[in-house]
This record gives sequence, structure tokens and C-alpha cells, in this order.
Amino acid sequence: MAWAARIAVGLVAAIHLYILVLEMFLWRTDRVRATFGTTPEFAEQSATLAANQGLYNGFLATGLLYGLISDDLTFQVFFLCCVIVAGCYGALTATRRILFVQVIPGALALLLVLLAS
Repeated sequence: MAWAARIAVGLVAAIHLYILVLEMFLWRTDRVRATFGTTPEFAEQSATLAANQGLYNGFLATGLLYGLISDDLTFQVFFLCCVIVAGCYGALTATRRILFVQVIPGALALLLVLLAS
């Protein structure tokens, strides 16, 4: 169970690193605009905001990775809860897809971490 928990936390961290790259560095590209359903004009106008969101996703990923490297369950639980809360807010205010991309993986990882501890 402990290995499954570690893998799940690592996957959630990887998801958030991927989101960091999309929002901070690739926001204006055709592929990312199609993914997020934005126009070139909107992508240009919102690039700074998207980069800020990407930075926050990087903080989430960093906390999860630190929790894995240090084997600190408190860090893992805290940052998984942050992922879940941020995802719920995003699902309510932006798009429900965030439930599947962020909330469900975070909740499953949290469940596995708690069961393994």
C-alpha cells in the first residue's frame, strides 16, 4: 500500500508540474489554447494571470515532491488537501473538468497515503 501511495503522490505532483509548464510557458500556443478553449487575444491578455496560476501549481508539486523525498506524511497530506481544495474551487468557478484532472487524483492519493500510514 505504501508504494501505491508514493506512486499516486508522484503522479499528482507530475500533473501539477505539467500544468505549471502549460500555464507558465506554453499558454499562448495553439495546443494549450485548444486545451483551455481560449482565443489568441484572450491568451495574450491573460498570460500573466496564467503564469501566476502556473507558479501556484509549481508550489503544490514542490510540496508533494518534498513530502515524497523526505518521507514526510504531514507534507503529503497537507499538500494533497491543498490540491483538493484548489481543484474544488476551480471546478466551481472555471470548469468541471478540473474535478477529473485535479480533485479525483488528489483525493485518491490522499486516501492511499492515509491508508498506508
